[in-house]
Amino acid sequence: MHFDRHVCYGNAKGNKMLEYLRNASEKPLAKFLIAILAFSFIGWGVAEWIFGGGMNDTTLVHVGDSEISVNQFTNQKSQMLANMSREQQRSIYTDAHAMKSFNNYVMGNLTSQQMVRNRADDLGFVVSDHRIAREIRNVPAFQDNGKFSEDRFDAALAANGLTEDSLAGYLRNDITRTMVLGPISERVRVPEFAVDAAYNARYATREIEYRVVNFKDFGVKNPTDDVLKAYYAQHPKTLPETRQISYVFVSADMSKPDEYDAGMARMVKVEDEIIAGETLANAAKKHGARFVQLKPFARNGAANDANITPQIVAQIFNMDENTDSETIEAKKGFMIVHLDKVNPAHSADFASVKNELMPEWIRAEKHKQAYEKANGILVDLNRDGKFQGATKKLVSRTEGAPIAVLSDAFNSSVGTNKLVETADAFYVLSVKSATTPKVDAKKKATLRQEMEQMMQYQMQADYNKFLQREYPIKINSKVYNRYIEK
Repeated sequence: MHFDRHVCYGNAKGNKMLEYLRNASEKPLAKFLIAILAFSFIGWGVAEWIFGGGMNDTTLVHVGDSEISVNQFTNQKSQMLANMSREQQRSIYTDAHAMKSFNNYVMGNLTSQQMVRNRADDLGFVVSDHRIAREIRNVPAFQDNGKFSEDRFDAALAANGLTEDSLAGYLRNDITRTMVLGPISERVRVPEFAVDAAYNARYATREIEYRVVNFKDFGVKNPTDDVLKAYYAQHPKTLPETRQISYVFVSADMSKPDEYDAGMARMVKVEDEIIAGETLANAAKKHGARFVQLKPFARNGAANDANITPQIVAQIFNMDENTDSETIEAKKGFMIVHLDKVNPAHSADFASVKNELMPEWIRAEKHKQAYEKANGILVDLNRDGKFQGATKKLVSRTEGAPIAVLSDAFNSSVGTNKLVETADAFYVLSVKSATTPKVDAKKKATLRQEMEQMMQYQMQADYNKFLQREYPIKINSKVYNRYIEK
């Protein structure tokens, strides 16, 4: 789309123009940044009708009834990279984790933008060419002595590699985003009583007394085998189910159509051999594929094999013993898995876990003795009202004692005596008094701002969920793995 140059042109100093276009810091167009929306993606299934022609399918994501193609993803990614320094680009290209995070960020931007466009369409919002022209005309960087300058506009576009259409598209998206998301970007006013309640809760203090009974202070001798066996009878160890597999693997660069097709053709031949009754090992040998046998591994354990991803592990644990999987597309090729053996979950033999049981029994015994002593102190305190050897402290909700003690101190009424258990000790706690905090205007103002930001964030999160329900995001896993997750 082209605009009348006499209506719409201007100029900017390279980075200033981009800063305006990206951040719109002087205008209300982008007060709410769509990037805060973190959308979860639902992978597509493997039904053939979804993937259509396989290699010819370039639909990367469905957002409701709309599609995002691989080309759109690539263009968006290129634009973002172009706006980075060489050092930033290098850090992304040389770090696989950074590249994956960056790809997810690009995907998040694209899907967020598309959801907003879908919502604008459903609401009937339209951004006219006249509105776009007015926005461009009013950009100070495109003006000379307060008037629109064609020369400045042309120079700015050239300096930043932009076209009239790309600039118009950016502004149209920006205005649409404001129309859809503007209402939830306004400040939320928190009632005074809510701020007062939160202030009192946060800054109140309590006076407590406590005594600590540490587990480590109790000496315990090593138990006999009979004692350990009795303990094991009450605390048996169950070993999880494990599975042992073998697989045949045909390597291929999944991002290159020719290699993908060649690898698939090879794997079809291997699969035909297996269907005809050949073993995986012999089928692999006949067609130059790789045959691998793995040691047993649990569902949540490591298979110690880069090809066995969590997704493939889940598939393995849904197979029956002595069966073969269908051809699986891995990151670097194709594979067929044979489930050799299923080892059911079972109780461990006492001798194999004896060394593990010893420290457990010792800790349990110390825990029991510590509890007996701490409970005795509590009984005396409740009976006599005297707390010999207690430590007195003025505590807040976050400082002055272990978190577990603070939590119980502020969740209990004044006058309460109780036991509090932590990871390595029992505390005998007595809550003596509570003090309402003096009002600090600066702290209260900061708290109000924090609460308003939290409420606004909650509104945005709720709207985000609404958009996801209205326009479900589904990634075409096959295309994503081929083009993006290389």
